[in-house]
Amino acid sequence: MIQVIRYMKGYLAIKVSGFSPERFMNLCSHHNIFLWDIENHVDFYTMKISLKGFYHLKGITRKTGTRVVITKRYGLPFLSVRMWKRRIFLLGLSGSLFFWIWMSGFIWAIEVEGNYFVTTDVFYDFFMENGFEVGMKKKDVDIERLEKAIRTKFEIVTWTSAQIDGTRLLIQVKENDLISVEERRDFAKEGEGMDLVAEKEGEVVSIITRSGIPRVTAGMKVNKGDILVEGGVPIYNDDGTVKRYDYCVADADIMLRCVYELEEILKEKYEHKQYTGREEEHPFLIFGTHKLQFPFGKNKYEESDVVEEKKQLRFFENYYLPLYIGCDSVREYVTEDRIYSKEEVKVYFEGRIQKFIETLQEKGVQIIEKNVTISKTSGVWKMKADFLAVEESGVIKKTQLVQIEATQEAEEIQDE
Repeated sequence: MIQVIRYMKGYLAIKVSGFSPERFMNLCSHHNIFLWDIENHVDFYTMKISLKGFYHLKGITRKTGTRVVITKRYGLPFLSVRMWKRRIFLLGLSGSLFFWIWMSGFIWAIEVEGNYFVTTDVFYDFFMENGFEVGMKKKDVDIERLEKAIRTKFEIVTWTSAQIDGTRLLIQVKENDLISVEERRDFAKEGEGMDLVAEKEGEVVSIITRSGIPRVTAGMKVNKGDILVEGGVPIYNDDGTVKRYDYCVADADIMLRCVYELEEILKEKYEHKQYTGREEEHPFLIFGTHKLQFPFGKNKYEESDVVEEKKQLRFFENYYLPLYIGCDSVREYVTEDRIYSKEEVKVYFEGRIQKFIETLQEKGVQIIEKNVTISKTSGVWKMKADFLAVEESGVIKKTQLVQIEATQEAEEIQDE
């Protein structure tokens, strides 16, 4: 505590030399001037003295014939003087600190994790439409509303979690096709039944039920939303009526035969880009929505492609800043009108079909038959493809079964 008080008031380290330093210390004691950390160096003494005591040494040094030299200064009064000399620097430092604290109250990055079938760009467009965007205040982020909106908009998303981490809004999702039975049970509340319902129209090829009551058999046709396996096992009374339901999470392997359709159009005439080989790179800096590009000036090419590569700056792992650095690669080209040949049209449509099939196969869909027709009308090529496929079906949904026992009890209480 004494050290703190000394630091607040300020003190000095001094060197005392001359005719009689011992008498100097005695007179200081007589005048209630406190000295400490006294050390004898034969030819001189070193010690420490308060700032207030130092101002009363003039008469004592004259009487004793000693010389006092300040060797070091300590305490807040001297720190304040040094700080005042650097007031412009301190003002800038304070302004910067305030700026970063203020910036930390906003969202500067939005990231989505766990999505496979719904692209990140689709999520970003959805966020913008619902008012969740980079630059919004953290206090305006309604986490519950965001999570509910995602599950409502995207049927394939059965679980989502949003959290603010630093200046980043992190959204984690799980899509139905990637959720295991154990995870489905985790999503269901205790004592709640979950049905398996059809995702689309088709014909049931096979069904193997592990839990729940199957409502379809092989060969049956179902529509989207039809219950395939019910998440409630009925318990019967002696007279054969249902007494109650034992709720469960329906689980089954259900293979559904269904049809996928793909339609594509391609204009016969198109503009072909012929690159000249001339290319430039323009570094840039983006702050918020403002882009500063170097060198200054417009693109000198009449026709060109621009490929942008940028990186968002951040402190540590999660403190993102509204600051990007990057570079635009500008490639010049000239255009000329061309007409697709039949072979080029065929190659183009085959590529689209193959990409579509690969997308289905990634979801576990087996293509067993396809039918493709290509025609041209008024300078436009049209392609229509039908795919007969077999896929695993069934998404979880809260059961609509009403607990019989609970209903009867409620009626009895009402009658009373």
